[in-house]
Formats: sequence, structure tokens, C-alpha cells
Amino acid sequence: MKLTILGGGGFRVPLVYGALLTDRGEGRVTEVVLHDLDDSRLYAVARVLAEQAATVPDAPTVTATTDLDEALRGADFIFSAIRVGGLEGRADDERVALAQGVLGQETVGAGGIAYGLRTVPVAVDIARRVARLAPDAWVINFTNPAGLVTEAMSRHLGDRVIGICDSPVGLGRRIATVLGANPREAFIDYVGLNHLGWVRGLRVAGRDELPRLLADPDLLGSFEEGKLFGTDWLQSLGAVPNEYLHYYYFNRETVRAYSEVEKTRGAFLRDQQARFYDEMKRPDTAALTAWDRTRAEREATYMAENRETAGAGERDADDLSGGYEKVALALMRAIARDERTTLILNVRNQGALSVLDTDAVIEVPCLVDANGAHPVAVAPLPDHATGLVCAVKGVEREVLAAAENGSRTTAVKAFALHPLVDSVNVARRLVEGYTEVHPGLAYLK
Repeated sequence: MKLTILGGGGFRVPLVYGALLTDRGEGRVTEVVLHDLDDSRLYAVARVLAEQAATVPDAPTVTATTDLDEALRGADFIFSAIRVGGLEGRADDERVALAQGVLGQETVGAGGIAYGLRTVPVAVDIARRVARLAPDAWVINFTNPAGLVTEAMSRHLGDRVIGICDSPVGLGRRIATVLGANPREAFIDYVGLNHLGWVRGLRVAGRDELPRLLADPDLLGSFEEGKLFGTDWLQSLGAVPNEYLHYYYFNRETVRAYSEVEKTRGAFLRDQQARFYDEMKRPDTAALTAWDRTRAEREATYMAENRETAGAGERDADDLSGGYEKVALALMRAIARDERTTLILNVRNQGALSVLDTDAVIEVPCLVDANGAHPVAVAPLPDHATGLVCAVKGVEREVLAAAENGSRTTAVKAFALHPLVDSVNVARRLVEGYTEVHPGLAYLK
């Protein structure tokens, strides 16, 4: 089975390959094709993968190419993890937003809109090529903003594109663990959009254990989200939010914290990864050792400003291991082998969440089999969450319209309607600032 990885020179590709190395079952991936626009990054990642495979018999073969059509032809699965504009673009997204006093995070608020506006046209081109060159392939999208990009691609690929994210998986695992349950045996009642969802229940053997967690302040405050949001707020909500909702519930404090740091997250990763890829140009570098060291630093500093604002302290060791690669492998196994499972995924709504239309991509538990991912019908959200989900989905639709029509006016509308952008004039200045620094937004007229 052939897996093509778009963004194959990306830093986290070894996580995916490492997961593939653990799979010895029939119908496993035997061929991996890395595609990237940057030869040097492809070379660096291929070196890491070669060291990972050195002690694994019959490891999947790895080839690399800068030719997109060549990479797509004959693929059974296509994993999309591209970053349009690179980490320099992410740093610019943060800088331009913070100059206007609003959040520039890569998937939330102004930064997420800017990233989406320059990513959607590229993702749509990829989707069209997949439909032409690999119509039977399944696309697994991890490109951010994951829900928005998945919806853009679904307009050309239908249900054969599925978005994944590790945030709900990690959240469910943490809740199950503190409750003394096996995460693999628990059903996570999670619903929302990507990076905008809530755990409303955790059922083990048919019994919802979440009320027990919410009733115990010590237990509730013992894991990442309890520390991040505070036990009183979680008890008030009657649910446990995805960590990215911290940007909404504590926006003012987060913007202040991000404004005061020496380097934004994007600038930190830009400089950190530049050092890694420069180091990989030396033939005597121990590739896997260098990658492991860089990854550990990357994970330990994840959402550091939010945790500092909340006084949440350092991340627990169990939260430093990623997770999206495990979701990707489980998804591929379920489809390729008809190994039925339940996963939290980004898929077209199909009536699962009544407040949104059928084609809206949402993030919910899905039953996965050889025919793809099928969203589980979920109970309505409370009013406060419904309002937020509908508002952000409305913004996503404006981003998609602006990308399709090249309308600068619609782009301004997308920024202005976002809950974390508080002025139409700010929205206009954001569009001006982003079009000045991003050549990829030159299409907006």
C-alpha cells in the first residue's frame, strides 16, 4: 500500500513514519513517498527516517520528490500536512495581529483566518489533482486550519477527505486516565469544530463518568485542562473544553501574554527548526538524535504563554508525545482492513449536529470502516457553545468565499465577523497588513 505525504519535508513527518514502523499487519503501508517544495528539507527528513528504519526489518520504502503529480499517482492514502508560507508566514501572522491588539494564533482568530486565506487555494488545487490522478485515494488532512481546509477539499473530494487532530484524542485520554478508565474502552462525547469543541461525557460500560470528575475539584484540577481553565470554570460549563478554547475564554490575558514574550510561538519554531535543518546539512550529524532533541524542546514549550497566564506549570510527560500520527494510523487501518473503530475526526456533518448544514465540516466521534468515516449523531450543544460554533463556522464560510472569488471585501468581512476581532476597522487594517507581508494573498482584489 502506498502512502504519499504532502509536506514530506516537515519536521513532524518522522512521527508518522515511526507509527508505520510499528504496523506489521497484512495490508500495511509498504511504500512512502515524501513530497515537498524544498529539496534540502526532504533530504533532512529522509535521513531521519533512514535511521528510524535501520533496525526494523522490512520497513516501508521511502522515496522523495518535488513533483506533486508524480507523488499523487497510484497513492492509496495521501497525508496532507503542508504549511503555505512556512514558519516565517506563521510568525508574520502573529506579528501583524498582535500589532492590532488581537490574537495571531495559527488556527484561532486573525492568524487562523490569514493562514486559511493563503492555504485554501493551494489545498483546493491539491484536491483537484487528487480527483484526477488518484480518484480512489483517501486524503487524511492535518493541514491547519484543519476543519476549514478539510471543508475546502471536501467540495472536490466529498467524504474521501477526512481531517484529523490530536487535541481531542489527548483530551479524552487525560480525562479517562484521571478517572481510572482505559482510554481505549471509553466513548468520548465530544462535539464542535476543530480547535473549538467540548467533552460533554465520557462513557465506560454505558455509564457516564464525567459528572464524577466535575464534582471532584481535586481530581478536576489534576490534569492539563483543569489547570489551564480552572476548576470553577469547568464546573460552571459542565463540560471540559478543548485547550484551544482558552484563547476565547481568556482572550485578553492571552493577547497580553503573547504581546510580552520575547518571541512568538511561530518565531520560536521558525528559528528552532532553521537550526535543525542547518544541522542536518552536515553529513556527520546523528539525524535521529538531533530530531529527538529538537522535538522534545518543541513539545515542552507548546502553549507556554497560556499555561503561564493560568499558572498551570509545566506540561506532564504523557502530553509530550504527540498523538496525531496514531490517529492517522488507526484511520488508515480501519479503512484499509475494515477494522471498525471509533475516532474523533473532522468530517462533513451529514445531519449529526442539527444546528449546522449537511456539508459543514465538524469534529465529532465517527464510526470508521472500509467505507470511510461516519459521524455519530450528537445531542444539541448548549446555547453558549452553539453561538460560538455558528459564529466561527460563518467566518470559515466567508474565508472559503474570499478564496474562491478573490474578494478583498469578503476577506475583510471574515476578519470582522470573528468573535476575537472587535472592530471592522481592525479587520481592514489586518487585511492591509497581511497582504503586505504575504505574496500568497496577492489574489485578493
